[in-house]
Amino acid sequence: MQIKDILQLSPESQKVTVKGWVRTKRGQANIVFINLNDGSTIKNIQAVVEDGKIDEETLKKVTTGACLAVTGTLQASVGAGQALEVIVENIEIYGTADETFPMQPKKHSLEFLREKAHLRFRTNTFGAIFRIRHALAFAVHKFYNDNGFFYLHTPIITASDAEGAGEMFRVSTFEPNAAPKNEEGNIDFSQDFFGRETSLTVSGQLEGELGAMALSKIYTFGPTFRAENSNTTRHLAEFWMIEPEMAFFELEDNMNLAEDFIKYVIKYALDNCQDDLEFLQTRLLDEEKSKPQNERSELNLLDKLNFVINNSFERITYTEAIDILVKSKPAQKKQFQYEVAWGIDLQSEHERYLVEKHFKKPVILTNYPKDIKAFYMKQDEPSDAAPGPTVRAMDVLFPGIGEIIGGSQREDNYDKLVGRMAEVGIAPEDLWWYLDTRKFGTAPHSGFGLGFERLVLFVTGMGNIRDVIPFPRTPKNAEF
Repeated sequence: MQIKDILQLSPESQKVTVKGWVRTKRGQANIVFINLNDGSTIKNIQAVVEDGKIDEETLKKVTTGACLAVTGTLQASVGAGQALEVIVENIEIYGTADETFPMQPKKHSLEFLREKAHLRFRTNTFGAIFRIRHALAFAVHKFYNDNGFFYLHTPIITASDAEGAGEMFRVSTFEPNAAPKNEEGNIDFSQDFFGRETSLTVSGQLEGELGAMALSKIYTFGPTFRAENSNTTRHLAEFWMIEPEMAFFELEDNMNLAEDFIKYVIKYALDNCQDDLEFLQTRLLDEEKSKPQNERSELNLLDKLNFVINNSFERITYTEAIDILVKSKPAQKKQFQYEVAWGIDLQSEHERYLVEKHFKKPVILTNYPKDIKAFYMKQDEPSDAAPGPTVRAMDVLFPGIGEIIGGSQREDNYDKLVGRMAEVGIAPEDLWWYLDTRKFGTAPHSGFGLGFERLVLFVTGMGNIRDVIPFPRTPKNAEF
């Protein structure tokens, strides 16, 4: 029985065996208190060793980090801080931990814990984060299953660059300095394992669209990779993406799904991770005490999450957003780091202004300029409302984080798609299979992508994306 389940019992002197790792041990002359945790909950269970019940040699081995099985009787606790405790009759030591165990009962910096990623799960902070991460992942699958979607496994090894950014990790069996060359002196990938140049995927979207054009509604949820040499608190080289693709969905349907989805998974975490979220909220409040008042969050963690699920997302076009930003005080006083003008790719400071200052709620921006968006997005009909050509894109913007979802209605017109590929330099023969779905039974369809770590970052209130994935992969870092 796990500690989470034992803590739900009514103490009636029943015999229990508790297995876990020692968090703390403290003692008086005739009694020793051991706090055990097995990771099933943020709460510890207290084991009480009365004088003479356990020999001194065994008790000496009970140190922070040691792994034990404790057998005893469950009783109501007379001390403060816990409702019940185990009166110990026997201790079996599975594994000892000496004074070099780095997770001692004191405050450790997050930087230090990243260097000890193999052990940081044993701290309260990271135990809470990864239980919440699990709950969110489960909620993702539950939401899509309950809404008639099929889970599609798209390739991790691919020959296409869905984003067109070119920042991909190459997959090859060639020896680094012995790759065969062709007549032009370039690497001859026809002799490689797959017979062509291949990379780790940056997105499952293109293959997901193929599934949606037969199964109607699919979603992917898997690892994606980007070889971007970026050491920010928001970037990883390996991360997880959730990408639904839906036949017969137009832009409005896409927005509705995105809003329903993100509210559902956040509410699931609120309903099922209360203890962990309350701990992280307290941690965040303590952390913010050292910040100047103007840098502190206006909402605490739980209020921020409820703020998202209790507000209808504001929906405006990119053109309307630019008009708001141009007329804003920060723009008038030149306080934005990046100048605002129609046609720019909005920066996080612009997105957060719209969410946190202007509308004070999550925002969905639509109909972006064609030139700053991907080739596969459906082109809008010309309109006097926008200074230039636009596409049916949509981004969901959140407080504190900016863009959390990016998506669009996909271009279903064969000729327009081929024309757009030519504009951005993509050869039609490289994506012949993608174009075939526009030749054989094309249909309106839409989809979006959500970076899972960004969602976990938002829900946990953490400040660095490296702290919400078990073993972060970043430039010059693949230690564990």
